[in-house]
Amino acid sequence: MTAITRDEVAHLARLSRLALDESELDTLAAQLGDILTAVAKVQEVAKGDIPPSSHALPLTNVYRPDEVGPGLTHEQAMAAAPAVEDQRFRVPRILGEDE
Repeated sequence: MTAITRDEVAHLARLSRLALDESELDTLAAQLGDILTAVAKVQEVAKGDIPPSSHALPLTNVYRPDEVGPGLTHEQAMAAAPAVEDQRFRVPRILGEDE
């Protein structure tokens, strides 16, 4: 991996419209070089015959069977509502749209 030069950092700074002084260019060139080196090391590890994974530990979902249970009747649901209009829940208008 080639190192990032000051000129490349200055070019990126101009493209990003960042005003960097000379010392910042030197500092960022070194830091970006370190970042690229670290990324290259990670890529080397991933090149082997290791299968990709989404999680470090094997996970399995635990499902319970769907069972139909008793529900509320329309009257019971409406009785618990703070406001009802035309046999439906009344909620405040939030978009200000006209009907």
